[in-house]
Amino acid sequence: MLISTINPWHRPWIICISVFFVAGIIAMVVVAVVQNKPLHQKYKYGIVLDAGSSHTSLYIYQWPAEKENNTGMVQQKLACNVKGKGISSYSPEPKKAGESLKECMDKARDTIPNHRHHETPVYLGATAGMRLLKMENDTASEKVLESVEQFLQTYPFSYQGARIITGQEEGAFGWITVNYLNDYLRKASGTLGALDLGGASTQITFVSGQNLESPDNSIDFRLYGNDYQLYTHSFLCYGKDQVLKLSLANEIQSTNQQLTDNITLQDPCFHKGYKATKTFEDVFNSPCVRGLRLTQNKFVHVGLGDGEACHAAVRKVFNDSRCTHSTCSFNGVFQPPVEGKFGAFSAFYFVMNFLNLTSYPLDVAKEQLARYCATPWNTIIQNHPNVKEKYLSEYCFSGTYILTLLEDGYNFTSKNWKDIEFIKQIGDSDAGWTLGYMLNLTNMIPAEVPDTPPLPYGGYVTLMVLLSLMILVLGLLACKVFRRPTGSTQKEII
Repeated sequence: MLISTINPWHRPWIICISVFFVAGIIAMVVVAVVQNKPLHQKYKYGIVLDAGSSHTSLYIYQWPAEKENNTGMVQQKLACNVKGKGISSYSPEPKKAGESLKECMDKARDTIPNHRHHETPVYLGATAGMRLLKMENDTASEKVLESVEQFLQTYPFSYQGARIITGQEEGAFGWITVNYLNDYLRKASGTLGALDLGGASTQITFVSGQNLESPDNSIDFRLYGNDYQLYTHSFLCYGKDQVLKLSLANEIQSTNQQLTDNITLQDPCFHKGYKATKTFEDVFNSPCVRGLRLTQNKFVHVGLGDGEACHAAVRKVFNDSRCTHSTCSFNGVFQPPVEGKFGAFSAFYFVMNFLNLTSYPLDVAKEQLARYCATPWNTIIQNHPNVKEKYLSEYCFSGTYILTLLEDGYNFTSKNWKDIEFIKQIGDSDAGWTLGYMLNLTNMIPAEVPDTPPLPYGGYVTLMVLLSLMILVLGLLACKVFRRPTGSTQKEII
């Protein structure tokens, strides 16, 4: 007698269990992926106005709302240049200082979502132009700041103040910006020095391995669990606009001419063929320039286009006669030897980029600049028809000043010149002090390293998938080990 024996794995309830087992694994993987999938980002915003000596710029920064303390998360959303001059120029009519910001503030209001307006901080930091105005007329500087404050408070943002920042702060915040954007602070694998050049001041900031002999030039930070002692110094009156006044004043006073309307100033730092009538007030209307009473008398400014003589003229604005420290930059200011790589931004970049000198060795840059300065003024105008003549006429001087400042002032050499990188932006954010200023005031850079998950998102998902596959394979192996013979067997019973 033959009896058919059916494989128990073919029973319906066994099949159902197997299906649910596989479905459960798949569901686990799907849930893990969906649960950890990055959600639509919600952003927070901050606004910083850089009220410089020659102009004001507004910057909007944004960062993921749920990750405020993670380095590298804050990015620039918008940059807006305010039309007109810097706010210090409105001292005769302070009310216009605030009104000048309207176009860029309106753009900020339109850019930031309405529901974020009330929580978006607004900061205004005024730099060397306002420092000079405060030196000259403290009451006038206060009225300008009041005008700005009253105007900014008419917007629906969270106004956090308008103030004049110190040169040391400007240098330190610029250093924070370039190192934050390069993610050097969290990695603690070295830092980038910061070179900043504006219209009225210039700053140098870097980490030095040597003892800092001057407490006035030292500032300490603890960021992401690491301690940094910075050397920083700001030279007021040594921005590119003010130092031009210094140089012109030196040349005028060395002409040995009676200062009347008949004076002619032959200037090696302006192109041959350049000729313009200017007033002494254009030169001597700054606290940076001493030695001559303001006058409405005029002089004729004539260009010679002599690069070598220009360098000699620019060299006169630096005072190397005294140094009471082991090493100095200029004007008796302590500075340890420069070390490491540097990012040079603001006017350093704009001038050197216009002159196409950002990537040359020092000696070649000097030769190229001398060739540019020797180019006739008419040729310069023809080659750059869209550049305002005032700015165009000053590039020879500004380029010569930058090379002289870096080599003779800060003591860079042909050997370490390659360590200077002229930069405008890092990623999508402008290099400058404003981002570092906001990060500092909002405490968005922690003193200690933020906690991080054991695994990044991608690693977590990968691990979950691998574990799920492992379970599936083990299940299949178990089926194979415990399986019964497939099909029916026949047994003979007698």
